[in-house]
Amino acid sequence: MADDSLRADVLDELGDDRIEELAQELGTDTEGAKQVVAATVDELPAELTGGGPPGGALGLGGLGGGLAGGLGGGLMSGVIGKITRPVAEAVAKRTGLPPATVAKALELLLPVVMTTIAKRRKR
Repeated sequence: MADDSLRADVLDELGDDRIEELAQELGTDTEGAKQVVAATVDELPAELTGGGPPGGALGLGGLGGGLAGGLGGGLMSGVIGKITRPVAEAVAKRTGLPPATVAKALELLLPVVMTTIAKRRKR
C-alpha cells in the first residue's frame, strides 16, 4: 500500500483543474475523484512506487524503477497498458464505480502518477 505522502504528491501534481476533469470523467464530485486517486495509488505494484522488489504481481521485471526514473515513450505506454486493467478492476471494487469508467479515467491519471513517482525518485 502506498504512503499518504505519495497520494498527496499525486493530488498536488494533478491540481484542481485536472481533479475536476477526472471527476467529470468518473461522473462524480471532486471528493470522489480524490478517492479514486488514493485507491489507484494504493493499488499500484510496489515495484513502481518504490515499495517492493522487482518482478511483483504484475511481472514487470524491474521495469518500474527504470520507467519512473526517466524512461518514457513506448516503454511507459507498455507498462501503463499492462497495469491499467488490474488496477482499474481493483479500484472499481473499492469505489463501486464501473470498471470501464475507472479504466478510462486511468488514461488521464496514470501518466500523472508516473510523473510524480519519477519526480520523487529524482529528489
